[in-house]
Amino acid sequence: MTTTRVRRTNSLLGLAAWLVGLLFLLPFAWMVLTSLHSEQDAATNPPSVAAPLTLQGYREFFGAGTGMSPWPPLINSMTASVVSTLLVLALATPAAYALAIKPVRKWTNTLFFFLSTKMLPAVAALLPVYLIAQNAGLLDNIWLLVVLYTSMNLPIAVWMMRSFLAEVPKEILEAAAIDGAGLPAVLLRVLAPVAAPGIAATALISFIFSWNELLFARVLTGVVAGTAPVFLTGFVTSQGLFLAKVCAAAVCVSLPVLVAGFAAQDKLVQGLSLGAVK
Repeated sequence: MTTTRVRRTNSLLGLAAWLVGLLFLLPFAWMVLTSLHSEQDAATNPPSVAAPLTLQGYREFFGAGTGMSPWPPLINSMTASVVSTLLVLALATPAAYALAIKPVRKWTNTLFFFLSTKMLPAVAALLPVYLIAQNAGLLDNIWLLVVLYTSMNLPIAVWMMRSFLAEVPKEILEAAAIDGAGLPAVLLRVLAPVAAPGIAATALISFIFSWNELLFARVLTGVVAGTAPVFLTGFVTSQGLFLAKVCAAAVCVSLPVLVAGFAAQDKLVQGLSLGAVK
């Protein structure tokens, strides 16, 4: 294949990648545009793209004229997501270390056990979890969500971290053992820097799953511990669906995940591709 043909092929593939990326970005861009329209313009069919822009939907999301403050739900979501993610990393890293570097007997069965916990539909566990939380007096408690999110994300985190740690050169660990490093020192000073992309990818996935979770938060919380997705459902009322306001709220609720993904994009790409090329 000539150099000119290779360049032409690469250009076509690059153009196709850009088109696919824009296709995935189009729904979010449309949501942002709708959030900047008035309710009357947002409800037109077909939608009016060239309608005047306004920030009224964002003003109403932040409580102007409604008295509904989004900050408590946003803080609850941030608390549950960040704390559960830290707990997931703290628990998944030693487990993955045992399965990847110091493999236990029948480690494949152990990995399958972790994966099998994700085979139960979440709605099937909703009633037992609700009854347990009710008897324990933990309904409408943000720390209940922290425990649930940790248990829900831990199996995926163990699988991901095991794949990342399996790629760590054994010579580094042997050198650390010769120097007399214990398990905590190996995990913090040796494995953490080497597997930083994988840890970042695992943390981001856990954070996104926790931030977007709605089912348990909707049923197990109320006024005190309601999260951002639960607050978002409050904009769909018996009076109708206010598109501009809902889109503005959805944009604001999506921003923390977008910012986290953008900040960790280089680590995320490295982590998700770790071990893909030998």
